[in-house]
Amino acid sequence: MSTTDVFQYDVQAERDFGYVQAIKSGDLIHVSGQLAFDEAGVFRHPDDFDAQVQLTYANVDKILDHYGVTRAHVIAQTLYVVDLRTHAEAMARGNLAYFGDHRPVATAVGVTELTFPGQVVEISLIVDARPGS
Repeated sequence: MSTTDVFQYDVQAERDFGYVQAIKSGDLIHVSGQLAFDEAGVFRHPDDFDAQVQLTYANVDKILDHYGVTRAHVIAQTLYVVDLRTHAEAMARGNLAYFGDHRPVATAVGVTELTFPGQVVEISLIVDARPGS
């Protein structure tokens, strides 16, 4: 696999955990769980669900831009949400705001905790990178 198939920010977490943000395999792009981190890899907006969703999707956009695809190419997403019942409406609002009329398949998983204190959402995706898809 060539290095052009891999996207990473070169932040400490990638080195510490041994992963990349996304990898393209054939026509599919598999995106690791994205969260509200800045360009230095620092987690932002503890306990603020709306702000975390907004920054998380902004990070997703950077990955999509790298591969030359758009939100309309996302075919599946998994959302990991702390206290899912409390955040269900905000999750739906954020999802609709991000995708507009596009409808990928989605799974929301309620979890007891995520990696960082105050982290309440993480989103992973599968993207169809075929031209015209």
